[in-house]
Amino acid sequence: MERDPKRDGGAGAAPTLAILGAGKMGENLIRGWLAAETVDPARVLVTAGHQRRSRHLAESLEVEAVVGNREAAARADIVLLCVKPQMAEVVLAQISDQLHEDQLLISVLASVTTGYIERRLQRRVPVVRVMPNTPSRVREGMSAVCGGQWAQEEHLERAEQLFAPLGRVLRIEEKHFDAVTGLSASGPAFLYVVIEALAEGGVKVGLPRAVATELAAQSCLGAARMVLETGSHPALLKDEVTTPAGCTVDGILRLEEGGLRVTLIKAIVEAQARASQLVQE
Repeated sequence: MERDPKRDGGAGAAPTLAILGAGKMGENLIRGWLAAETVDPARVLVTAGHQRRSRHLAESLEVEAVVGNREAAARADIVLLCVKPQMAEVVLAQISDQLHEDQLLISVLASVTTGYIERRLQRRVPVVRVMPNTPSRVREGMSAVCGGQWAQEEHLERAEQLFAPLGRVLRIEEKHFDAVTGLSASGPAFLYVVIEALAEGGVKVGLPRAVATELAAQSCLGAARMVLETGSHPALLKDEVTTPAGCTVDGILRLEEGGLRVTLIKAIVEAQARASQLVQE
C-alpha cells in the first residue's frame, strides 16, 4: 500500500495516531499525552464501540472521531489497539489489509501476544506490545514494553518515547507480561482499596472524610516515591517508621493478623492467572 500524502502532512509533521477502541484506557492515555503536550490533538483519530462515545471524545478532547477502524488504521502512522482483548481477532481482521511495514502497531491489550497479532495480520507490520496503567492520565503511569518479530530497535524506541511522558517505562520480556498485567496494570485498583480503607480508618478515629482521604492518598504517594527515589528496600523504609514500642508497630501487628500481606500477594497471582486466560489460541 502506498503512503497517503494527506496523512503524512509534509516533512516534520507530527505522526498521526489512531486509537482503536478508545475506552477508559484509551481516554486516560490521550488525556495524559495532551497534558504532557506531546501529542497534537489535531492528529489523533479515535474509534469507539458506540458513536455517542466517539462524539464525547471528539468534543471533550478536540480529537477526530472516525466511524470505522479500517479508515482510522489507513490514515495513521501509529495504530494503537485499545479494544477489549476478546475483540482483538475481529478488529485485526478489519484492519489487516490497511496496514503496511512503514506503520507501527502498538497493542495495549492484556493476554494478546505479539505472535497472536502477527499471525492474524499475515504481513510484516512491526508490532510493539505495551502494558500501561490508568495513572498514565496524571503522568504517573507504569508501562512495560516489548516487541514482536518484525519490531526493530527504532520501533521499540518510538513506543518508549510515546509512553515516557506518561510516567515510567520498562522494557520487559513478553513472557512476563501476564505478571505485569496482574501487578502494575491491576495494581492501582488494589491500592485504591487500600487508600479507601486507610481513609475509613481516619474517619473512624474522628477525621473529616475529605481530610482522611487526602492524608491517606498523599501518604501512599509519598511512600511510593521514597521507594523509587531512594532505591531502598520497602522493608528498610518500613523499619525507619517503626520505632521500638511505638504506635506503628502495633498497627503493623494488626495488619499481619489480618493477612494483608498474603492477601495482596494472592490478588496479584489471581489477576495474573486471569490475564493469561482472556484470549486463548
